[in-house]
Parts: sequence; structure tokens; C-alpha cells
Amino acid sequence: MKRDMQLNSADIAILKDSQAKGIQQKSLSDEQLELIYRRKWFKIWIPVELGGLGLTVPEGLNVLADLAYWDGGLAWTVTLCSGANLFVGFIDPVLGDQIFKAERVCFGGSGQASGTATRDGEHYRLTGFWKYATGAPHLTHFTLNATIQEAGKPVLDDKGDPIIKSFFVDREHALVHYDWDTFGLEVTASHSFSLQDVLVDGKQCFEINAAKSTRSDLRYQYPFMPFAELTLLANFIGMYKRFLDLIEKLFVLKSKASKWEQAASKAAFGMLDELQQDYIIRKDAILNLAHHSWDNLGNGIDNTTIYTQIATQSRDLVSSILTNTVKLYPQAGILGAAVDQEINIIFRNIFTASQHKLLQKSI
Repeated sequence: MKRDMQLNSADIAILKDSQAKGIQQKSLSDEQLELIYRRKWFKIWIPVELGGLGLTVPEGLNVLADLAYWDGGLAWTVTLCSGANLFVGFIDPVLGDQIFKAERVCFGGSGQASGTATRDGEHYRLTGFWKYATGAPHLTHFTLNATIQEAGKPVLDDKGDPIIKSFFVDREHALVHYDWDTFGLEVTASHSFSLQDVLVDGKQCFEINAAKSTRSDLRYQYPFMPFAELTLLANFIGMYKRFLDLIEKLFVLKSKASKWEQAASKAAFGMLDELQQDYIIRKDAILNLAHHSWDNLGNGIDNTTIYTQIATQSRDLVSSILTNTVKLYPQAGILGAAVDQEINIIFRNIFTASQHKLLQKSI
């Protein structure tokens, strides 16, 4: 079945025209949300029978990178929220059908185990405070991790470690703390939230583990760590490609509009070409790994080595993107310092995204 994944000119126009408004109001605008829901981007990983796109991992990465090329903040929000919507493959299937058949459903939250879940018969009582819930203003459900407790004490596993489980709660039970104030990715509105003694059904507890998947779709058998690495990396790939293209455009305009010294011009274009080629080689290599891992998964071939390569190469690529962005940024001149200029927006987004710990290299 051929799926409608390509961005068309109307999509791109909306993305470009609404970016400034989203940044100004520090959350996705109505126009941006309307486009996302119409194109089902929050449902990239949701089965077609539930109104989703049902994409493979390689297909979804292409969509996320394309979005990030035009608007990194919107793409980051789509990545994190569609990634949380992936949890449909791990929750009670009857409950999942009821929730995800809705046209507008958006999960999101925190992977930090900064709360407690006290067993109460077949239910749990949730209390805690969680940071960085991307898309908080428009989430329909909040997801979170919490340590399991009984009689005021942590429940331990066979190794003596506290048991941590994942939960989701309806939006009405969460108190949003509007504390997201960053110099980039403003539109993601990744605010904190808290719960105070919220009683939830045991069916709202789940485990993100392929062996515990409640649906047979192959995307729910793909390990979550390489999935998270690849989907976050797709944002860096898209944003950096746009950054390189804008720098190249500036160089061309500069060479036409001024008497740019031949030696300086040649050196600048030479440096840019070298960085562009390095980017292409690194990007193609890791996307090939994504394709191979997906094919292997479907064919029952072990992916252990490939997953290790994905972990290493994704971090190496992000590290090179950060280094090369800093190297190129001064070439933008004072234009690059204007906060309303696209090249400045991309610079801010790339470096705010770099604060996500998942793709940071160890010092």
C-alpha cells in the first residue's frame, strides 16, 4: 500500500508561515496543530486500523527529518509525542483501541522515575513531579515512570532494586507547571507536571518491552532504545541539512553582491563542501543501519551488533553536527544573530536539542 508521506507545497507553506507564531506564543499554534492532526503526524507509529499511518521505522525517520528541515521545534514535538503514542503497542489492547481511535489523541510525558505508585488492590495511587513533558499544553494523556510502593516501602525485584513501571493518566488529573523557558525549541512547550494521589486502574500500567507487547505489529518489536536514538537523530539530520543549505545560500549571495576576495571565497566554499560531504556520508551510513535493522527484524535476524553501531554512530553524528555548526555559524555575520532569522532559529534549536541526554557523548 502506497502511503502519503511526502510534504507537499501547501504543507511547507503552513510550516513556514506559522513557525514565528508558535515561537512567539511558546507552544504549537492552532494552524500547526491542525496540520499535524490532518496529516496524522502524531500517529506515525499507530496502526492504520486505529486511524494512524502505520509507518515502518525507516519511513517514519524520513517524515521526521523532512519536518525538522522546515521547523525543528514542530518536528521535535511530533517526534516526542508520536513516540509516546507508540505506547499503544504496550497497553491493554481494548483500552488502547478506545483511546487511539479518536482523531485527536496525544500522549507525552517523562521517562524519569520521579514519582511513586502505591498499590491499592487492582489500582495504583500516583504522586510525583515530572519534568520536560513535550507538548504539555495539548497532551490528552500524560505518561510517566514511578517506583512501585506497598505500605510506604519500595517493592524490590529479584536483584534487590526498586521496581519501576510506566503509567498513563488522563489530562484532567495532571497539574501542568508552565516552566519551560529556553532559547530554542520554544514551541515544544516541554513543561513539568505533577500528580497528587491520583487513583488509576491497573490497566493504565505498562512496560515498554518487546516481549510484553500487546500488539503483533513489527514496529512494537523494535527495541525502544535504538528507536529513540534514531528518531531523535532524525531531527538533528533535518535541522542541520537546512542549516547547511542556508549557509550555502549566504555564501552564494555574498559572492554575487560583494567583492569577496577570491582566496577567502574559495576557502569558504571548500570548507562548506567538506562539511556537506562528511554529513552525507555519516547520515547515509546510519540510515542504512536503520534499514538493515528493520529488515533483519522482519526476517528474524539478530540485530545486536547493528543496535550497538546505531548507538555509537548516532552520538558521533550529533557531536560532529554541533562542532560543525559552531564552525560555520560565524560565517552568517550579524544576520545570524537576529533572533527572527531562520538561521538563528535553527542554531538555537540545534543547541537546545543537544541538551537531551540520550545522544550526548561521554566526556
